[in-house]
Amino acid sequence: MHIAILTFEGFNELDSLIALGILKRIKRPDWRVSLACPTQTVRSMNGVVLEAQASLEEAAAADAVIIGSGMQTRDVVADPALMARLRLDPHRQLLGAQCSGTLVLAKLGLLERIPACTDLTTRPWVEEAGIRTLNQPFFARDNIATAGGCLASQYLACWLIARLEGWDAACSALHYVAPVGEKEDYLARMQHNVQPYLGEPARLG
Repeated sequence: MHIAILTFEGFNELDSLIALGILKRIKRPDWRVSLACPTQTVRSMNGVVLEAQASLEEAAAADAVIIGSGMQTRDVVADPALMARLRLDPHRQLLGAQCSGTLVLAKLGLLERIPACTDLTTRPWVEEAGIRTLNQPFFARDNIATAGGCLASQYLACWLIARLEGWDAACSALHYVAPVGEKEDYLARMQHNVQPYLGEPARLG
C-alpha cells in the first residue's frame, strides 16, 4: 500500500507533514507513505527544505494520493509539462486534496459535478474553474475527498486510513496524535466530519 503526498515548491508544511505524521501511525510492513515531489528537493512557504521520497511518476502508480497546498499552486496548474506528469485516476486510486490542492484536482478535470472544499484564498480560483465550493472542512464522494483549512489535513488522513484499514484504525491514529485531555473531543469531531462520507471500503485496482 503506497500513499503519496504531492508536495510542490512553496508547499504548506501543515498540509504535507500533519498528514504524513497521522498516516505513519499505521504500522504495517506493506504500508508506505511518501512525500512525492517534482524535483529532488522542494522549499516550503516558510523556507523548510525537504528531500523528495518519491517522484510524481511513482505517485501516479500509488494506491492513494493527497495533494497538499502551497504558495505556488497556480504556477503548478499553469505548467502543462508538470500537470501532464500528474496521471491520477479515481477509478484505481483514492484521491484527496487540501486547500489549493483542490485547484489541481479541478484543473485535472477530476471534480466535474463534485462540490469541493478549499481554503478562503483559493475559493475564487476553484469557482472560476467551474467547481461549486462548500463552507465546511471536509467532503468526499466515492474515491475523491477535499478539505479546506490547514488543520483539516487530519480529516484527509483519517478518511484515507478509514477507507483502507477501517474506522477503528482511523480512530486509533487520531487518538494517538490528539492533545491530552481533548482526545475524545477530537474523535467526536472526526466522526462528525468524516464518517458520513466513508461509503464502502476501498476496492482499488
